[in-house]
Amino acid sequence: MADQLIRATAAEGGIRAVGVITTRLTEEARHRHQLSYVATAALGRTMAAGLLLASSMKRPESRINIRVKGNGPLQGILVDAGLDGTVRGYVYEPQVELPPNELGKLDVGGAVGREGFLYVVRDIGYGYPYSSTVELVSGELATILPTILSPQSKPPPRWFWVYL
Repeated sequence: MADQLIRATAAEGGIRAVGVITTRLTEEARHRHQLSYVATAALGRTMAAGLLLASSMKRPESRINIRVKGNGPLQGILVDAGLDGTVRGYVYEPQVELPPNELGKLDVGGAVGREGFLYVVRDIGYGYPYSSTVELVSGELATILPTILSPQSKPPPRWFWVYL
């Protein structure tokens, strides 16, 4: 299946949903950067998050930058995504590999680290970019990104991140 960005609305725009399929994008990043399994998962998830966040912007020249700087062996991740669906990124230490976590899954949280910061810069195409910084608590993006986004909307949105 080809990579896709899917948008849906209901209740006269009161309910919005956005989803991405980034299998080929993630595989291309793995190949270009010669990433380990855990680095591939970390970069793929961050690029998917960047695309999801960028999809809500209004101006075509808008960009989202996500930088994760943790105390784990990956050291950091950088992603830049645009409303037009373009995305690029890299991890600081692409060859890092860790044993599976206690659930038998790739230990992305351990690779990123449980201490550090996540920075999001939203450039809406004019004026000064808006930036947010959140302290890492688990190394997993799914638990961190919603805390950056929720205070900006009234009422606060409900965020669900699912990795398949």
